[in-house]
Amino acid sequence: MNSSIGSLGEDGVSEWLQRRGFRVLCRNYHSRYGEVDIIAADDYYILFVEVKTRAERHLVSPLEAVTVKKQRRLIQTARLYLQANPVLLQPRFDVAAVITAGNPPYIKSIDYLENAFGERGF
Repeated sequence: MNSSIGSLGEDGVSEWLQRRGFRVLCRNYHSRYGEVDIIAADDYYILFVEVKTRAERHLVSPLEAVTVKKQRRLIQTARLYLQANPVLLQPRFDVAAVITAGNPPYIKSIDYLENAFGERGF
């Protein structure tokens, strides 16, 4: 996937979250373990959102691209973020699957999975 398609998906999910009352705190947060695409919060949760964007014709579902290894890296990166930016909010790991179509590409759909994965004691 090229970076412009990925950015299109992240832009769309950021707007989607804001329309639902979340504040986008950070995008593309990097650590030695990896990257979290979007970090957002409301009054109760801090969200660590993995965005997977795929063209409509792509055979592999975007949700299938979030492997257990990727989940572990996201959790480790979230821990580092929370150490540097402590909050009194419940962490939540969500996945957004964005499907694009057309040329130039546009967002056809966003499937959003709350509490997509987690770790005990987090």
